[in-house]
Amino acid sequence: MEFAIVDIETTGGNAKLGGITEIAVVIHDGHQIVHEFQTLVNPEQGIPTYITGLTGIDNQMVRYAPRFEDIADELWELLESRVFVAHQVNFDFGFVSEAFSRLGKKLISPKLCTVRLARKIFPGMRSYSLGRICEQRGIPILARHRAMGDAKATALLFDQMIQENAIWIFESLKKNTGFTFLPPNFPIHRFRELPEKTGVYYMLDHRGKVIYVGKANNIKERFKGHFTGQALPHIKSQLKSEVYDLRWELSGSELMALLMEAVEIKRLWPKYNAAMKLPRSLWGIFAYRDGLGYQRFQIAKVTASLQPIETFFNREEALSFLKEGQQNYQLCPKLSGIRKVNCSVVNDETCLGACEQKEQVESYNQRAELFIQKIKESKGLIQLELPGRSPGEKAICIFERGMLVKYGFLPQNQDEESSLKPVKAFVESSFIFKQFFHKINPEQLTLIQNSKASFGDLGLLFN
Repeated sequence: MEFAIVDIETTGGNAKLGGITEIAVVIHDGHQIVHEFQTLVNPEQGIPTYITGLTGIDNQMVRYAPRFEDIADELWELLESRVFVAHQVNFDFGFVSEAFSRLGKKLISPKLCTVRLARKIFPGMRSYSLGRICEQRGIPILARHRAMGDAKATALLFDQMIQENAIWIFESLKKNTGFTFLPPNFPIHRFRELPEKTGVYYMLDHRGKVIYVGKANNIKERFKGHFTGQALPHIKSQLKSEVYDLRWELSGSELMALLMEAVEIKRLWPKYNAAMKLPRSLWGIFAYRDGLGYQRFQIAKVTASLQPIETFFNREEALSFLKEGQQNYQLCPKLSGIRKVNCSVVNDETCLGACEQKEQVESYNQRAELFIQKIKESKGLIQLELPGRSPGEKAICIFERGMLVKYGFLPQNQDEESSLKPVKAFVESSFIFKQFFHKINPEQLTLIQNSKASFGDLGLLFN
């Protein structure tokens, strides 16, 4: 983060009516002064004699000086992306922003006032005027009431403040600009750079080590959400104290972001991604024949002795998946384990009567077996194409047994699988895949193995 320390001389105290006669800008990078700029300015109006008496700047001195519009572009470059710092900052910022507004530019910069900072960092002084405080702090002012003399003294004062209490300065900056939610060591300018797009982000500690990986449809808003609200205050407080920076990678789609997040958590095991580290009990969909020969389905926890036809992290996911299959294959809700009573009791006309033996066993089981077969076929080697991060790009994922084994981003006209990044297969990716499968257009899928399957048919399972 860099700071533009500004001082101006003017024709009076009203920014709407007055003009700037001199301006100086000292750039401080948080460690030292790195650049200086100063110039007299033609205010295009007369300078009152009492102002000349105070500053020494008269009409003759500014007669051939550049007008504000002549220096506006250079000045804009100095101020736009930096924190605006001044002694009594509202005065200087008011004149400068008003001058820019006359040229159709709106200066929106975070501001810091060295008067307010000095009262906090150097309490107990009898006066906080620039002259008095510099005198007490041993800071020389080479030309009092001239822009560069005052700006340079303010910069030296600001440098002392950083050395004395840098954290307070950054906290004050966040408070003044509405960024109080940010971690104390996370720069405001870095937050401004965060994209409002879908992707994966990495929180870094002071050593640059990844301590959290997340995914978001809007990375900027999601990062903000980590440090607002009332949920898990202890964890938020710990995380907030350790975050120094953020890296990110855009994904082009939510499904791609979820998969990339899971891959990176498995690869890095960040300390704050505890959820994927904890052992989870699995739920499964089980298939069996009842005493009358009808194919039935049931959701239950997976055990070592029973193998399901499909597994899930929780019952809700399994139920949602089973309902999709029941509806698309016109299966009986009762025989599918979704309903406890016969379908006629609730006037469900989608059931063809299997729960009351009104439909032949062979006819019903044919559709049920097709449902089972499609689940098995979906565990072959599948290529999924998703939107890329830009119009000329596509994302490619390769799944084997329902688990991600390769992924990457390719140009639209390229199909080189060798360019994809191999990853170790892990079961979480199959659950993510299943969550989105019913939303995927069959045209996005290519069956690399099990060529007997048609994705026109496979899509029936999930659409």
